Amino acid sequence: MFEVLQVVTAMAVSVAMALSLAHALEFPGKRRLTKDIYYSVQPIYYPGFTIGGAVGEYGGLLLLIILLFLMPKGSTSFWLTLVAVLGVIGMQTVYWIFTHPVNKVWLKEQQLDRMGSGFFSLGKKGSQLGRMEWTELRDRWECSHVVRAVFSMVSFIALVTAISL
Repeated sequence: MFEVLQVVTAMAVSVAMALSLAHALEFPGKRRLTKDIYYSVQPIYYPGFTIGGAVGEYGGLLLLIILLFLMPKGSTSFWLTLVAVLGVIGMQTVYWIFTHPVNKVWLKEQQLDRMGSGFFSLGKKGSQLGRMEWTELRDRWECSHVVRAVFSMVSFIALVTAISL
């Protein structure tokens, strides 16, 4: 059963890594888009990336925490699993501080279902981001995903190393 938990956890964390890495790899190409094209592209990420984020980041974090408690305390696998947990927490921290507020700007004109409306209403009200130039919003959003990709890769590599020992 422990081995199954390890594999399922690795799969969840790999989803988080895949999504964040996909965003990071789009960065150079998306910087070439005009404002109108960029704004028309941004809503395509909802709901797919939102669902994937729930599975990969929230599911992965929950599974990582369970796995951490089952690892032999003080072992190399324990410490590497802790690094993996901290990596996903780092992803979430960057998301809520930098990415989510910009998502709210991108999606403000979109018709979202009840769950999406609830999720994207989380966070500060009356954000000043709506007054920023679109290129500043774009760069904040895109760069936050590059940082999240680094956190996710660290997390995934640490986890795979931990379970391979």
